[in-house]
Amino acid sequence: MASRNTATAILRNVRVSPRKLNLVAQLIRGKDISRAADVLTNSPKRVSQDAYKTLMSAVANAENNHGMDIDRLIVQEAYVGQSFVMKRFHARAKGRGAGIKKPFSHLTIIVREKEV
Repeated sequence: MASRNTATAILRNVRVSPRKLNLVAQLIRGKDISRAADVLTNSPKRVSQDAYKTLMSAVANAENNHGMDIDRLIVQEAYVGQSFVMKRFHARAKGRGAGIKKPFSHLTIIVREKEV
């Protein structure tokens, strides 16, 4: 999956459902880094702040670990995986209980250097 001209950053166990996190990941797939950063900083979604930090971590990994040029980086992949689910209950009438699921997610961002 990861070749010589790619760098990866992974955000694990973020407290948001994978479905909601995937909406943010869709915004940056295939875009160059400056455009993706602008989209994430101006997004009203709560998890876009965490996605921005992960994107900047991937950029830093590309620059420091692989010596890539920041101006030529693009988001190759941004995908979401499901983590664990906390199960809670909410008290209801007549001694019953209703289930509440609190899902967690993983976000993986892979950046690569585009060819000139």
